[in-house]
Amino acid sequence: MKKIFVTIALAAFALRPASAMNSTEEAGLKKLDPQTRLEQRCDVEAMERIRKDEGKFNPDKVLAYAFADPTMEDHAIKTRGAAFRSRGEWYHLKYKCQTSADNMNVVGFKYKIGELVPKKDWSQHLLVP
Repeated sequence: MKKIFVTIALAAFALRPASAMNSTEEAGLKKLDPQTRLEQRCDVEAMERIRKDEGKFNPDKVLAYAFADPTMEDHAIKTRGAAFRSRGEWYHLKYKCQTSADNMNVVGFKYKIGELVPKKDWSQHLLVP
């Protein structure tokens, strides 16, 4: 049940316009272990930034580990092998994300969108339609 609540809260967080977290979203993230919270918070930040900055994408999922394992520290994650889904298509993604000490707030973020991932590669990298 806890996992369902956290998933729903994070989905709601990802689908709204970029702004401060509401109390439900914040509570959901706080229930996660610090490393999972870091990854989830940075994945959500990636979706928000791509949606806002690029305009042509509407991301609904990010996988930090799709093509390579990310490098993680206590309050930072760097991935060259991420992917994001937008309008039923997957795209390569690189990002660097730094968070506050509690991994709740993003304090630094850079990203670069790569090429479209061919559908023939989806299942091999756990990318679902």
